[in-house]
Amino acid sequence: MTQPSANLNWIRTQPKNSQTVVDAVCSTAEAALLDGSWSSMSLDDLFRRAGVQSSEASSRIGHKEIVLRLLHERCMTDAAATVDAILAVERWKGASIPEIARTVLTFAIQTYHERQNFLRAMIVVSGSDDELRERSRSLQRQIGESIRKLILSRRKELLHPAPAIAAEFTSRLVHGFLVERTLTGESVEGDSIKLTQEQVTTELIHAVLSYLGVFSTEAWDS
Repeated sequence: MTQPSANLNWIRTQPKNSQTVVDAVCSTAEAALLDGSWSSMSLDDLFRRAGVQSSEASSRIGHKEIVLRLLHERCMTDAAATVDAILAVERWKGASIPEIARTVLTFAIQTYHERQNFLRAMIVVSGSDDELRERSRSLQRQIGESIRKLILSRRKELLHPAPAIAAEFTSRLVHGFLVERTLTGESVEGDSIKLTQEQVTTELIHAVLSYLGVFSTEAWDS
């Protein structure tokens, strides 16, 4: 089967007309988090870079913490749309678990790598806010359910004795790895072992397939 990896993209949902100012500010804040200029940027600087009037934006956004909350909400909305598209059952019709794992995990690690500073900020801001934390948990439940459907429809490929449990644990295993790597940096392997991004991706794929009990030649030929 031809893997649809080239079609895996992070989806940006379109804001409502009433949210265009907020969306412009959020986009500018995301760029500032990515390039490292967020901490030194004032709210007025943010509005100016976003191309919005301070008088209009400040009525809804009184300080930078509000920007992070709004950005987290947008991030979760975009992530939910991305998950729906990438893990849709119909997308992977005829694909095996190794094909799905290799393609999806490669995309996930690449996305977390490219957006590391931004995603780190989103993880941190949700850690101290119950509402944001629940929003993140809702996304994780969505991911878990999508993975469950994909795995259970291919249970004959697994040696794991409890496919439903395996699906849930796979979701948590991958999520935990990505979060830890995002929070602690790229060198989580320690001083004695330095892995390239490609090697890290390969090892995570192997870890997932080993846990699921998928040991075909196809699974390990990467």
